[in-house]
Amino acid sequence: MSYIIVLSTCSDLAEAKKMAKAIVEKRLAACVNIASVHSIFRCKQLIEESDEQLLIIKTGSRLFEEVSECIKNLHSYEVPEIIAVEMKEGSRPYLKWLEDSVGRG
Repeated sequence: MSYIIVLSTCSDLAEAKKMAKAIVEKRLAACVNIASVHSIFRCKQLIEESDEQLLIIKTGSRLFEEVSECIKNLHSYEVPEIIAVEMKEGSRPYLKWLEDSVGRG
């Protein structure tokens, strides 16, 4: 199996926790970290700043579409950030735990 880290920002901690819990409960990810970040971005031709919560979602690449749909269904943003980064390497025990955690059988 190949693995990815999916990144998505949320407007507040309550939304981030709701999404993280749903993703893990559905076995779409082994773990979701939530980190506070300050974002500077362009929105409708204006430069905006906002404190946000960053979801760091560890999962299998085969689950990207399901993770993406879960985020879209729960997200308050019109265009949520959903970016996948390939996990090039990882410790064998961690990757085994990840696989076992998202296994469906």
